[in-house]
Amino acid sequence: MSDIIVSAKPSRFAILANPTRFLELSGKVQPWLYGSAILAIGVGLGLGFAAPPDYQQGLTVEIMFIHVPFAWLCMMIWTVMSVSALGTLVWRHPLADVAVKAAAPIGAVFTALALITGSIWGRPMWGTWWVWDARLTSVFVLFLMYLGLIALTRALDDPGKSAKAAAILVLVGFVNIPIIKFSVDWWNTLHQGASVIRMDGPSMPAVFLTPLLTSALGFTLLFFALHLTAMRTEILRRRVAALSKLAARRAGD
Repeated sequence: MSDIIVSAKPSRFAILANPTRFLELSGKVQPWLYGSAILAIGVGLGLGFAAPPDYQQGLTVEIMFIHVPFAWLCMMIWTVMSVSALGTLVWRHPLADVAVKAAAPIGAVFTALALITGSIWGRPMWGTWWVWDARLTSVFVLFLMYLGLIALTRALDDPGKSAKAAAILVLVGFVNIPIIKFSVDWWNTLHQGASVIRMDGPSMPAVFLTPLLTSALGFTLLFFALHLTAMRTEILRRRVAALSKLAARRAGD
């Protein structure tokens, strides 16, 4: 009786775990992501700047169309890194650590932009550039965590130790994400409560909500495009480093 050979088609998860296959697929997706991001950002900001002045904030409300997406993204990026950290510690996915390391600098930039645009917006609204309320303080702590994560990944030379330490830091730091989100509900802050994601629906007028969501979609697509670019760069960097070590070892033999 002949042996029966059963061949199973690899899952998409397994396919993407192959760095070579990931480079191939991401190279095809990247141009579409960048193009869609530019289009959505252009439409969102165009609609936003064409919107009428707010009855309370006047023309200063226009900064909302970049500040709010930056604030959303700084939390979303850490959440993406947390899922990747689980991929490192639980599923041992070979690209999970690459995803964490590639996302950290992008998250730090978006968080810095959220703090800067928030200060610019707060100056005419609150009469000051900065206050140590719960929302601002927790976002500033998130910015410091991004910087700490970047420093950690660069301080450890051993890839295994670096990946594990970074994953643990990301998961521990995730505690700060719900603090940022619900700080305006738990404590008395200068920030207004949620006006988009609410149980009874958005309270924001459509003339502001539509450009805000369009702009947020555009910046989200931009993050994923930048993330793919950074991951591809990190994979190629590691390949070059591995080849350099191999060449040096062979030269020493």
